Amino acid sequence: MLLSLAKRFLVLLLCGLAANAVAHRYFFSITDLSLNDRTQSIEVIHQLTAHDIDNAIAQAKQIHFSVAHPDYENIIRQYVEANFQLHYQGQAISLNWVGLEVNKGNIFIYQETKFHHSLFGLKITNTLLTKEYEKQVNTVNFSDSKIKGSLTFNRSVTINHIAIND
Repeated sequence: MLLSLAKRFLVLLLCGLAANAVAHRYFFSITDLSLNDRTQSIEVIHQLTAHDIDNAIAQAKQIHFSVAHPDYENIIRQYVEANFQLHYQGQAISLNWVGLEVNKGNIFIYQETKFHHSLFGLKITNTLLTKEYEKQVNTVNFSDSKIKGSLTFNRSVTINHIAIND
């Protein structure tokens, strides 16, 4: 009886370890960047795994960090602003913070800015979580009335440009 319980415990322990090892096989973020012709604004929506960004910030700042932190949104904002930038014709484009929401283990971050051009020629810097996770892959999907496409970022590709052939 005791041996049987020990075997069951060992099997459950091994299953738990295996599940934990598989849980972090993929590290990714998706950003949708679109030009709203009606408002002449770039609208940006980032989707990241909440515990990945929480863990990265906790490790960097050496604090316990979760959605319960009293300065959660401000710290997330600082992190995103430091790791995602846009430039057009050599000029930095300041993105206005709209807000964030956490839903089903994901964090959705909203930014926008006035922009009176096509997205063609826009330079994007995206280092979201690439310093913290070696296998992090960030995809930026972009669209306006003239062009549509995707760009991929990772630890070795942190800057990309939107071109006509993208």
